[in-house]
Amino acid sequence: MKASTFIGLCLAGVSLSILSACSNSAPTTTTSSAPSSASPASADHAGMSHAKKININNALLSQLDKLEAKLGIPSLSNKIQSSRPYAKSEELVSKNVINQAQFDQIKDMVTIEEIALTGEAKDLDYMVKLGLMKGHMYVAKELLNLGKPDQAEPHIGHPVEEIYADVEDQLKERGVKEFKTSLMALQELVKAGAKDKAKVNAEFDTSMKAIDGAIAVLPEAQRKSPEFVIQVMNGLLDTANSEYGAAIADGKIKEAIEYQDSRGFVAYSNELYKGISSQIAAKSPDTGKKISVALKELTLNWPTPVPPAAPVKPTEEVSKLIKEIETSGQAIK
Repeated sequence: MKASTFIGLCLAGVSLSILSACSNSAPTTTTSSAPSSASPASADHAGMSHAKKININNALLSQLDKLEAKLGIPSLSNKIQSSRPYAKSEELVSKNVINQAQFDQIKDMVTIEEIALTGEAKDLDYMVKLGLMKGHMYVAKELLNLGKPDQAEPHIGHPVEEIYADVEDQLKERGVKEFKTSLMALQELVKAGAKDKAKVNAEFDTSMKAIDGAIAVLPEAQRKSPEFVIQVMNGLLDTANSEYGAAIADGKIKEAIEYQDSRGFVAYSNELYKGISSQIAAKSPDTGKKISVALKELTLNWPTPVPPAAPVKPTEEVSKLIKEIETSGQAIK
């Protein structure tokens, strides 16, 4: 995600795209074609019929990075965001964000429709957004530990400036105590150079505990359900895939922030999988082995918090590994 800012996780980007397993539970949705600056829920994360559609009026930058990676246009995410609102998708062309030929390549990926989620799809969207927060915070902490507050700051800024606004209504609905203030306090300390390490660490811990507390309002059985967790992982990994693609150009890692974003999302996906791996192994040893092997190989693509000059694997191979994890997870019943 670009450091400028985020909103409305339609995450994937908001629309974290492909969580097809959720469609099996047939959650109810309603749509409206009216553009809005409000933070709508993401359908992409929830694997609904609109899962591959990115709402260009309110998608997070991480979602818009899917379009950037698809077209290979540097800073396209920010260009789309700065030209909002759109009365129709075709205004990407009339507003000179992209040309007609480029629009033709992505027209089936974009929308201006609002999508309201209910039931499990809403819970999934909520968990994915908070998972993105965790991923950002993980990589921020790594960079702080390396004495690189300037690189850490964007990864604290993303949860504050982008994701929180999109998940705020759900936090209120679920009775979660406000924690944006803590995130902002941490961001200011890091912006100032993270000079008082004890204070930075204390504020970091407070923020992480708040995110964990927000996650904990979901029923424990749901949070420990292999089916649910795999869908959350799919959402996080799909976003990681988009970020990784946006980071690479001409065979080199040219966008450190996107590389680091994807590293954080993969790291949290690994953590989530550890919590359900024994259940999956008991149900289907072969499936468990396939997912574990693919996750291990996938993680090798982010050897360090500070990106190497060249990617370990090309984007095509990273996408293949993520698809393997998704496909294997569909076998879990």
